Amino acid sequence: MDSISTYLRELDAGVLDATLIQLYGEPVLSIQRQRYKNLLSRFEKWSGNGKAVLVTAPGRTELGGNHTDHNNGIVLAAGVHFDCLAAACPVDGPVVRIRSEGFADHIEVDCTDLAPRVEEEGTSIALVRGVVAGFIARGWGVKGFDACISGDVPVGAGLSSSAAFEVCVGQIINHLYCDGKRTPLELATVGREAENAYFGKPCGFMDQLTCASQGILSIDFMVPSTPEVVEIDFDFEASGYQLVVVDTGGSHADLTPEYAAIPEEMCRAARAMGQETARGLTVQQVMSNVTAIRRFAGDRGVLRLIHFIEESDRAQKQGAALQAGDMERFLRLVNRSGDSSWRLLQNCISTTNPLEQGIPLALMLTERFLGGRGAWRVQGGGFAGTIQAYIPRELVKAYRDFMDGIFKRGAVLPLKIRKPGLDCIRLNDVQGVVSS
Repeated sequence: MDSISTYLRELDAGVLDATLIQLYGEPVLSIQRQRYKNLLSRFEKWSGNGKAVLVTAPGRTELGGNHTDHNNGIVLAAGVHFDCLAAACPVDGPVVRIRSEGFADHIEVDCTDLAPRVEEEGTSIALVRGVVAGFIARGWGVKGFDACISGDVPVGAGLSSSAAFEVCVGQIINHLYCDGKRTPLELATVGREAENAYFGKPCGFMDQLTCASQGILSIDFMVPSTPEVVEIDFDFEASGYQLVVVDTGGSHADLTPEYAAIPEEMCRAARAMGQETARGLTVQQVMSNVTAIRRFAGDRGVLRLIHFIEESDRAQKQGAALQAGDMERFLRLVNRSGDSSWRLLQNCISTTNPLEQGIPLALMLTERFLGGRGAWRVQGGGFAGTIQAYIPRELVKAYRDFMDGIFKRGAVLPLKIRKPGLDCIRLNDVQGVVSS
């Protein structure tokens, strides 16, 4: 570990500039340098000038495989430059204390009192308690620590701010007490357990695994507990397109039943075919048994089952297209994915508020603005919130002006795909980065 004062001195001297550029891009170097300085200065005032670890966990975006992970399918996902950044130091005693930028109160968890609490569901303290409990249950050493966290993953933009927070807390413990030996799969497993059992959200596994692994990942969930992860080597910045998400401003409140219905209906339709999940079924099998599936799972169950089969296959093809450097084929597959989510999966419009149709509106506007170039699809879980688009770089400014004028200033968020191996920043490394 390095001292906080040393981190601050090296930041001012530009020693970490190359690392910050690698993490966030050169255009925002000064902003990120100040962000790191602010975080470390606050932590120094709180904890004193001791030694600390500096860890970071990215948000994530789904590139392909919309709602396929929960039925043992294939997903293409990537870590992004928006992240959860933390400075932390060990303390005597069993108490974990975390302060977050912008919040007056701090989280406090006693490592000897880790039972889930109903009154904490839906809160950050529940996630911290759950992550600590996950480490202790596995026999991985955990003691008290103090930490300051700065999170810039936009909430509600489909970039998984909660998973980034869970993985960040896990990385703090990993680098303070486990010598950095915990794997991305282990960190992701602990994070998902915390979100399921402590936070009270029945999420899948993709978010945490992508935030912990980073990079562009093809993830096969055929064996859900130990998914197969293949890193895809592709440079979006050299592709001629800018990946963006557009926040339409829709509320995610009261959408849990909509999200829960998707895997439930897919599984019900699969059971009509004698299977517990949709993995392994073919479109031909579904078409030959439409009447039976309709009777057992309804019309939408048939449509969602076909979406799963084709979308899982499509996500695999998207990964192969990127691996081969074929951006145009990748974009065609993105548009097919978006069309399938709209028509078959039906997660672009909420049935609870049919007059709010920000996602279809943003998709229509993007399609007409691009005139057949690029690609566009729903981002993440759907029903409200964000879309994803690939914009030719020469059109990015005009697109931002156009969409910001319709939704809100700052609605368009350009994304930089993050490279793997950037979870702990140490000054004794030549580049300032140590791989996990």
